[in-house]
Amino acid sequence: MTSVQITGTMLFQLVVSGLLAGGLYALVALGLSLIFGVMRVINIAHGTLLMLGAYTTYWLFALAGMNPFVSLVVSIPILFVVGAILQKLFVHRVVNAPELSSLLLTFGISIFIANVAMLAWSADYRSVEFLTGSFLLGPIALSKPRLVSFCVALALTGLAFVFLHRTKTGKAIRATSQHRDVAQVCGINVRRIDLITFGLGAALAGAGGSLVSVMFAVYPEMGQVYVFKSFLVIVLGGAGNYPGAFFGGLLLGLVEGLASLFLTAQLSEVIAYILLVIVLLVRPTGLLGGRA
Repeated sequence: MTSVQITGTMLFQLVVSGLLAGGLYALVALGLSLIFGVMRVINIAHGTLLMLGAYTTYWLFALAGMNPFVSLVVSIPILFVVGAILQKLFVHRVVNAPELSSLLLTFGISIFIANVAMLAWSADYRSVEFLTGSFLLGPIALSKPRLVSFCVALALTGLAFVFLHRTKTGKAIRATSQHRDVAQVCGINVRRIDLITFGLGAALAGAGGSLVSVMFAVYPEMGQVYVFKSFLVIVLGGAGNYPGAFFGGLLLGLVEGLASLFLTAQLSEVIAYILLVIVLLVRPTGLLGGRA
């Protein structure tokens, strides 16, 4: 009887932990989904932008003592500007090109930024020791940084959805995502929308980086893991489907959490990719279908 109770507690603990991680995956993947949905650009540099957001928070915390969660008001605008500059200088050249062109371009951008970061800040691991310990909810322990980061990520994701559905610019982004040529005929400046979308995607990545910095070490190559997981989330939810990015992120976090109960950390990562293969075979458009 005791064994069953312990197993049930462990299972619930892992489900909660997986969902908390999934909320962060969803926030980061939403930015990538926006960029791909509007411009059909495969942005390999998305993880590098997340890394810049993490370093922004780290340096604000280390040099000025700024609360890492408050630092979002700095990292989000900075990464929006960085994304807009990248789009203006480089990415706009591959918007109508084959997707392989955008993949190679953003891969090059990613390598360049990561190497500049390594030269500037070294490859040393750094940490933001701000919030430690856990909240106890009966037998369940909720990590303080994970719980607060999840709540912030959920709020930012909700604001992004409100922006896309309630504002004129957000509706223009969705219209451009559905059909660029028709949107242009209707008077939408698609180049301006591309600029805003890439900036917004970068800002969401930067926000994700700021939240990640509270939980994990910050280093120049930290974004690689998150860009691959973001692509996985997009495939699970449906390419260009923004609600799908949210549910795909939660699903990925849940699967990883449950897999860790039976497997090592390395093998639990494999389970996520097995899920990806299954979804591609059964429902290639993702669990929630195409664009939305």
